[in-house]
Amino acid sequence: MRVYEAVVKILEGLGVDAVFGGPGENDASLLLALKHSTKIKSVIVRNEQAASFMACGYTMYTTRLGVCFATAGPGAFNLFSGLAVALSDSHPVLAISGYSSLDWAGKGALNETSGLHRTPDSRAMFAATTKRSYLLTDPSQICDMMEEAVNLAFAGRPGPVHIHVPENLTHPNVSVDNYREIRLDVQPVLPDPSQVEAAAGAMFEAIRQGKRVLALIGYGATLSNAGPELLALVDRFQVPFVTTLDGKGIIREDHPLALGIVGDAGNRGAREALNHADVVLAVGNSFAQHATFGFAPELLKGKALIHVNIDPTEIGKVYEADYPLVSDAKPAIAALVDQLDAAGLTVEAAQVVRDGHATAPIHHIVPLIHPGQMVQSLSRLLPDNSIVLSDAGAHAAWLAYYLELARGQYFRKPGSFGPMACHVNGGLGVKCANPDRTVVVGCGDGCYLLAGFELLTAVQYDIPVIWIIFNDGEFKLIKLYQMTSFFESGLVEFTNPDYVAYARACGAQGYRVETLAEFEGAFHEALASGMPTIIDAAIARVDIPHYSPTPHGILPSLLPH
Repeated sequence: MRVYEAVVKILEGLGVDAVFGGPGENDASLLLALKHSTKIKSVIVRNEQAASFMACGYTMYTTRLGVCFATAGPGAFNLFSGLAVALSDSHPVLAISGYSSLDWAGKGALNETSGLHRTPDSRAMFAATTKRSYLLTDPSQICDMMEEAVNLAFAGRPGPVHIHVPENLTHPNVSVDNYREIRLDVQPVLPDPSQVEAAAGAMFEAIRQGKRVLALIGYGATLSNAGPELLALVDRFQVPFVTTLDGKGIIREDHPLALGIVGDAGNRGAREALNHADVVLAVGNSFAQHATFGFAPELLKGKALIHVNIDPTEIGKVYEADYPLVSDAKPAIAALVDQLDAAGLTVEAAQVVRDGHATAPIHHIVPLIHPGQMVQSLSRLLPDNSIVLSDAGAHAAWLAYYLELARGQYFRKPGSFGPMACHVNGGLGVKCANPDRTVVVGCGDGCYLLAGFELLTAVQYDIPVIWIIFNDGEFKLIKLYQMTSFFESGLVEFTNPDYVAYARACGAQGYRVETLAEFEGAFHEALASGMPTIIDAAIARVDIPHYSPTPHGILPSLLPH
């Protein structure tokens, strides 16, 4: 058995059924091993960066390992952006890349990255973007190395790992003579009973005294699949809740206690609820920049903070926690509910006021589509259990504010690393892992132009993602920043191609829509077709998404203090 044959057999044993990568001489035998696999779908991309984003997407809503691969040198370096996403957003991803022959180290071989004699040091680069990077030096190491790497990817706070495979270890005469199945032994991160008791005690006293308790739910709760436990908590103890953009949809957004998204592109009702809370139960939060109005120091002033996070380094990183609770979100919330139930806490139905702006009719007299109206239509048309992804840009703010999720639907934007085009490509990985769910990518035209050539990949491998392009011919967020900071804009406008012609040239479906009726018709047809589809939505430039630079709202932030 060759080295890469052993790798593929291990992946099959782990239940991996799709991998994403780019071809090259150094990984040529991996391509052959994957060709002969009857259990793994191999998606060969046009650019390896897309493979790394797809691997993140594959693991995003599953418990499976995301896998991407590349040849040595430049191909391997294209994986860094996706691995940085996996590191910041806690995705268990295994990256495998080629490496020049060990016996040629320092000689300047093609694609050499040993760090010797003015060659790039890929071991240092991958170490900086993963939990750990490994170099295979003997074929007999591969099973032990794969076992250690995969367990590390899932351990504690999940994240990416990487293995270099030198070319001389992939030659036909090199064999793995000690193959064995690998064992996963991932220990759950469970809460300390004393921390649970302290947090539950704080909640008990606050609720008993009629203080305002608010749950602030982040992406860590989604990763933990803690939705049922959180629903039990908010229903049983009548706790209103808000979410970060990345926690959106973990509990249906039409729930009576749902107050929307908190953050600079969020809902006024959510912002005001956070301002007036006495106790904040933060679940799976990193307190990222856009969720905290630029790390506003006054955001949690005068409030008791219960912070649940699987990573102890996240607790206290931005705001000091009065009651830290280091744990995976799911068992932590279950333990809190049990503790509060044991205390015999009884509550009356809570009365909350939602601002209602996100679902209110939008009056629009400008030709072309109002982005908020289009997202409201999308909310109505989405099938149950759909997954909506956004990329980085103004379209993310429109989706955050106006998209209302229910019936098992999820939403995700690029996390703290926030690369453009992350989900233009990552959507293919999400769809491969969730073939029975509708996957929609809302993206700016700037994002799509960065990486939309992977539409060819979607067509070749029959991956029916729907892309909705918010087309206004400009980098709107950059333009808004320029105008508000420097009172002029520059170099942020561009021309778009004929996306319908492009889609058809690739063998996909394409629609150009300039009215809501046209959008709704195109979306219905995209759902029915089961084909990769681009919907090129002409949106009005004059429309500006909801935004508040401070937790106090726009007007108070402009008034003198």
